[in-house]
Amino acid sequence: MRAGGRGRRALADGLLGVLIFSGSLPATRVAVADLDPLFLTLARAAIAGLAALALLALLRQPRPERGDLAGLALVALGVVVGWPLCTAFALQEVTAAHATVTVACLPLATALFAVLRGSERPRPAFWLFAGAGSALVAGVALRHGGGALSRGDGWLLLGVALCALGYAEGARLARRLGGWQVIAWALVLSLPLMLPAAVATRPASWAGVGLPALAGLAYVSLFSMLIGFVFWYRALARGGIAAVGQVQLLQPFASLVLAGLVLGEPVDAGLVVACAAVVATVAAARRYA
Repeated sequence: MRAGGRGRRALADGLLGVLIFSGSLPATRVAVADLDPLFLTLARAAIAGLAALALLALLRQPRPERGDLAGLALVALGVVVGWPLCTAFALQEVTAAHATVTVACLPLATALFAVLRGSERPRPAFWLFAGAGSALVAGVALRHGGGALSRGDGWLLLGVALCALGYAEGARLARRLGGWQVIAWALVLSLPLMLPAAVATRPASWAGVGLPALAGLAYVSLFSMLIGFVFWYRALARGGIAAVGQVQLLQPFASLVLAGLVLGEPVDAGLVVACAAVVATVAAARRYA
């Protein structure tokens, strides 16, 4: 495949992955209305893990080398456990629209972890824009929290840090293992813990769990935890983190649209402007990374 065609395919994969991820916060918000956040985290990982195990066996993928296990463990910590658990707790406290502004910093946080785990030395302008973006997010959190950060904001910030770690490590591994194989092996690595824990924490009765919550669980299990990463890690491996990562700047806006359309949450002009400003600082910071 020519370089131009390869680049376009990588961007197309990245865009599809981002569109899938943009539904994660609204789906989680719906699911935690009837399901405990801890069970939701364990169940989505267990369901996705079983699907990943079947996919790896069906396609007869070779096992990762011993040296890859530590990296896969970091991916699992970040995107299989940390991010889902933190957002599930956060979305009991804040709306999906509010959470979207904080999550807009995820590309910047991913770049920071790429710096920490590599030999890159960003220019001073990078830190200037990084600080500006962080200040904007803090301002929005304080405005919606009546002058104080809420527990939901704390969970979101922790989740962004863990997810960024998983993204950066996954992108590094994807160049050798393949895009979808990274998330698949991370899920399988987590399965011996997640499956029995999910069974142990399941609801005592399913009578109070509505269809929307079950649909939310299905979405975050299959699309957010597995299918979205198939496209996203493949895009990063083919097109590079710096080039394809820019596509992720579209995710906050897609999430805001879904929060308004699916959940009926109020999305005021101030929130949209703040989200756009955060995205602008992230784009500028990445330019100098």
